[in-house]
Amino acid sequence: MKILALESSAKSAGAVLTDDGKVLCEVYSNLGLTHSQTLLPMCEYIFNTCGVTASDIDLFAVSAGPGSFTGIRIGVAAVKGLALAADKLCAGVSTLEALANNVKNFRGIICAVMDARCAQVYNALFESDGSNVTRLTEDRAISIADLKNELKKIKKNIILVGDGAVLCYNEFRMKRVVLAPEHLMYQHASSVAEIASKSERISPQALEAKYLRLPQAERERLSGGKK
Repeated sequence: MKILALESSAKSAGAVLTDDGKVLCEVYSNLGLTHSQTLLPMCEYIFNTCGVTASDIDLFAVSAGPGSFTGIRIGVAAVKGLALAADKLCAGVSTLEALANNVKNFRGIICAVMDARCAQVYNALFESDGSNVTRLTEDRAISIADLKNELKKIKKNIILVGDGAVLCYNEFRMKRVVLAPEHLMYQHASSVAEIASKSERISPQALEAKYLRLPQAERERLSGGKK
């Protein structure tokens, strides 16, 4: 099964084509360009390099959130458009679950964290036996202080992964907590594809972004209304 997966939930962007789990071609960029400038050219490069078209893809996948509101919208919209044009199914993958997959060889607790600003992170906890990852919590927006208190109660080794990992590591200062290696720290489309291969297939029309929080403009509007 050929899967084209896109990742645009944070500052970096990526696209990958896999075939029955084998990575055929993966592109990664962290140049500060907007995802609207990078994602579709990445797909075009993969199609040309691998000699395939959108109609050859069996499943289109995307990191559907949480993460950057703009980035998620761009990724979801791109996958919707590609899948609709090719009359194919989609899979929306949790950004945090894909991050956990980066470090699935770690034995212990995987703490996936993305900086959500305002002293909060997008977070989910997982446990890995060195190959299989089990979800322990749902995706959530949680204060760094509350997450620290929660992790204090865990006696197992903990690894932090995601763009909020360094922030949390410096705040926690716990002996059992380590950082993921730099090359595994951030989002990769190949992990999105791997999770998508085991996820529910849905129509492009049913694919939705998972924000967890209202956009900042909406939060400010509501806050102003209360005043």
